[in-house]
Amino acid sequence: MRRSFYHYVLTLRGPKINEPETKLANAIGIDIQFPKQSESHSEISDYLELSTSYLDNMDIFDELWQKYLDHN
Repeated sequence: MRRSFYHYVLTLRGPKINEPETKLANAIGIDIQFPKQSESHSEISDYLELSTSYLDNMDIFDELWQKYLDHN
């Protein structure tokens, strides 16, 4: 069974908040509005662009998305 992007990102959380991927994973982990069941790039991308302030650069999301696809 394929896991959602949210569940993949939770595996990347940690104390190294200087790393952009970890910082994003930590922020997503505490975002109660994040589309947790979504496997849709466009849905998650739209959410991050329009509804959050914790992502400064969408390139970080795109890199995480590619890793998600590679590991799922």
